[in-house]
Amino acid sequence: MKLNFKQLPVYIIILLAGIYGGIQLSEHFSLSTKNQLVQKFDDVLTFTNRYYIDSVDENKLVEGAIRGMFDELDPHTVYISAAEQLESEEQFRGNFEGIGIEFQIINDTIVVASAMTGEPSETVGILSGDRIVKINGKSSVGLKNEEVIKLLRGKKGSQVEVSIARPNLQQLLNFKITRDKINLSSVDVSLVYDNEIGYINLTRFSATSTDEVKKALDDLYKKGMKKIVLDLRNNPGGYLDQAHSISDLFIDSTKLIVYTKGRIKKFDEEFKAEKTYPYEKLPLIILVNRGSASASEIVAGAVQDWDRGLIIGETTFGKGLVQHPILLDDNSAVRITIAKYFTPSGRAIQREYKDKKEYYDEILERKTVDTENINHENEKDSNKTIFRTKKGRTVFGGGGITPDYLVNTETDSKYSLELRRNNIYYQFIRKYLDKKNKPKDIITLKDFNDKFSIGNQDLDEYVKFAENKNVKYDAVGFRKDKEIIRMRLKAFIARDWFKQEGWYSTLLKTDKQFQQAITHFDEAGKFLHN
Repeated sequence: MKLNFKQLPVYIIILLAGIYGGIQLSEHFSLSTKNQLVQKFDDVLTFTNRYYIDSVDENKLVEGAIRGMFDELDPHTVYISAAEQLESEEQFRGNFEGIGIEFQIINDTIVVASAMTGEPSETVGILSGDRIVKINGKSSVGLKNEEVIKLLRGKKGSQVEVSIARPNLQQLLNFKITRDKINLSSVDVSLVYDNEIGYINLTRFSATSTDEVKKALDDLYKKGMKKIVLDLRNNPGGYLDQAHSISDLFIDSTKLIVYTKGRIKKFDEEFKAEKTYPYEKLPLIILVNRGSASASEIVAGAVQDWDRGLIIGETTFGKGLVQHPILLDDNSAVRITIAKYFTPSGRAIQREYKDKKEYYDEILERKTVDTENINHENEKDSNKTIFRTKKGRTVFGGGGITPDYLVNTETDSKYSLELRRNNIYYQFIRKYLDKKNKPKDIITLKDFNDKFSIGNQDLDEYVKFAENKNVKYDAVGFRKDKEIIRMRLKAFIARDWFKQEGWYSTLLKTDKQFQQAITHFDEAGKFLHN
């Protein structure tokens, strides 16, 4: 059949009309289906309110329904009540008085996501992955976020008791935690170690993190810093833009730092280095562990992919999802996952999350064997996808950032654990300091490090003090951790006299991961010249 070209416009009009009609019909059915689902929910809510045996709180029912809906999605798409939203804003902008943990409620149980470094919970021995099952002797299972916050927060100096279920232990652990003012500045401490190593402990990626890190680097540079250790252990992440700009402090030119990809194109972004800093030319080591997540993994991944420095410690958490916060009319909010982020080589960091319980249990069950891992042969049997760094080293995607040198976190003996969870260190040192004034010849922190020590007589008194506090002496555990106990006692005194710088400079001397890290600066420096 021959086509009459005079009729062509008619055919085009008919075709376009058909396409338009199809789109409208599709949207109609889609809208109709959504309306049906909304109506279904409204019917159930109405019938429940009308017929349920007791009166119901519709607000709680709706919030529960939203949380239930998000349970079908990834672990990081969440509903945040108005109270929780206020808490979230405080965490990234101000400070509060409490015990210093970050948590999520999984299957009605409070799961510790991170015990903030140097804060009350971390000090007594709370760990990432611990389950808080009781607060002040009452079950905390089934509590909502705002109820947990209300119970755990309180006036500085007041105490709260929590019972912890730790997956690898049979019995519950009871901790008495003294509340304190929680410092929400993201740089917990910056100091010069051993005359030339600049050490920065970054606890989160908040709105002011880049400014804080840059100020710390500037100050350390003036003090003679020639090498850098950036400690991201137990850093749960935060703002993506801060991860980008902090990475830019160390990565030169216009190199790609991270990119995101989602179902909707407008959420696809690339973040590249933009500015030039003197720190780009200094040997760099980043410390990570299983509590390092999200923005921490962006920084570590970019440094590793560009062979800019060495990553040392344990494989990171494996959170590579980007959340978009949406504030609702009642000041509650939702954070909806909109994209995945990828390191410069193309690695996705996100772990498998089909089973949410296993997702959180996995980080507690990991076993780290100390080993050199420069070419990542430790993972050669992995089913993960292979990628290459700038210099051609093998790295893997889909399971966090695995370090170039694997160094496990030293575990406490049962005796040490008892000392920490019963807060015996602080109680003893408080009594110790009440009796003794700071020696006149100890003026500076260097004086303290060089001249002050915890003697064997002090240790004997500490053991007796602990026994009086119902912590039974364990000779094997004491022998194993004797020097760690000695140094921890000294650190408590250092914190009282010299604040956070005293605390960290003392503990770093027995910090296995840090001490291993600083032996690899020659190797980290070679990356700058090859």
